[in-house]
Amino acid sequence: MRLNRDISALKNRKTDESIVPLVQDIIADVRQNGDSAVRRYAKKFDSYTGETLEATPQELNIKSNTAQKDILIRAADRIRDFHKNQTEKSWNMFKDDGVVMGQIVRPLERVAIYVPGGTAVLTSSLLMCAIPAQLAGVKEISIFTPIKEDGLISPELLQAAEICGIAKIYKVGGVHAIAAAAYGTESIPKVDKIVGPGSAYIATAKRLVYGAVDIDMVAGPSDILVIADETACAKYVAADLLSQAEHGTDSSSVLVTTSADLITETEKEIARQLTYLKRADIAREALENFGAAVHVSTLEEAFDISNDLAPEHLEIITADPFTHLPKVKNAGSVFLGENTPEPLGDYMSGTNHVLPTGGTARFYSPLGVYDFVKYSSYSYYPRAAFAELQDDVAKFALSEGLDAHANSVKVRFE
Repeated sequence: MRLNRDISALKNRKTDESIVPLVQDIIADVRQNGDSAVRRYAKKFDSYTGETLEATPQELNIKSNTAQKDILIRAADRIRDFHKNQTEKSWNMFKDDGVVMGQIVRPLERVAIYVPGGTAVLTSSLLMCAIPAQLAGVKEISIFTPIKEDGLISPELLQAAEICGIAKIYKVGGVHAIAAAAYGTESIPKVDKIVGPGSAYIATAKRLVYGAVDIDMVAGPSDILVIADETACAKYVAADLLSQAEHGTDSSSVLVTTSADLITETEKEIARQLTYLKRADIAREALENFGAAVHVSTLEEAFDISNDLAPEHLEIITADPFTHLPKVKNAGSVFLGENTPEPLGDYMSGTNHVLPTGGTARFYSPLGVYDFVKYSSYSYYPRAAFAELQDDVAKFALSEGLDAHANSVKVRFE
């Protein structure tokens, strides 16, 4: 298939605001009616009519197969090994005049992880969210996931939760889950932060409850940009573009290369590989809508395009990818060389796959330990040190028209 040569459609993609009123109504209902509203929506959207909203100890004991458990353990070990480098400590400074200042780093108390339960249960995302939170020191971590009419929780999800040591799972999904976590109900405590992927409805709900609770980011459709030169293998490039296109019909896959021949060969490979992929229809539509292949004269031009688009995933498949790493200004996660495809990062490399989408890598970062802590600054001034600054503080306050501020200083030295 032939990919679009124009990337203008990929810039400033608009979100669907038509769903906002419905999401607002559900949130308001849950805030007012608590558990009864949550149960009503669980029945309406997921056909779940079970008596309990929280998984029982018996349900938590259901196990998946040993082979899958071993894979999850290996993935968890790699995620933990990478993210342990992000931990921060409190610090202080002692000045000669007796002033003491510093910063306290404390973990959030309660965090909710949303795990979608649609076409696939994303146990990998559970690991990506839970492990950094645990390294930060978060004590209360709960999982929210939609449960269908049979009332069963995915064995794979239960296995991942056990590996992470999480014993609190709420059998609730959708907008009503986000509202319950953000504001609390009779049986669901209010959390400090909600993280994890989800549909456009989940993303909208998280955006609307932000402020009452923190969120990881407002995530949109997944995207990838591949920068390649003439040494790149078309088979690999095509496979990597397709790996993102299969996420959904609104996913974006872009190739930027100095080789016109690579574009031609990649398009042939895409057509060939589509013939045996299970989600070929989804991937094909995504590539038709938001796929592109751009020929540039130099790799510098390629990185200019990439930094402008600020991709969620950036693959650099060139003769010497490390030499180009300093050129990356805006990207969620960078994959260097032909043997480091994006799916490796999704599951086993150890880097986080909860990433900024839709160009938000210009100001957002991948999920990390730093997302689960808060900072408090402190200071102590002895009287002599304060006296040296009293005039500056008072005059500064008066220049802003805040005489009570100035008076707070004045009364101490009358």
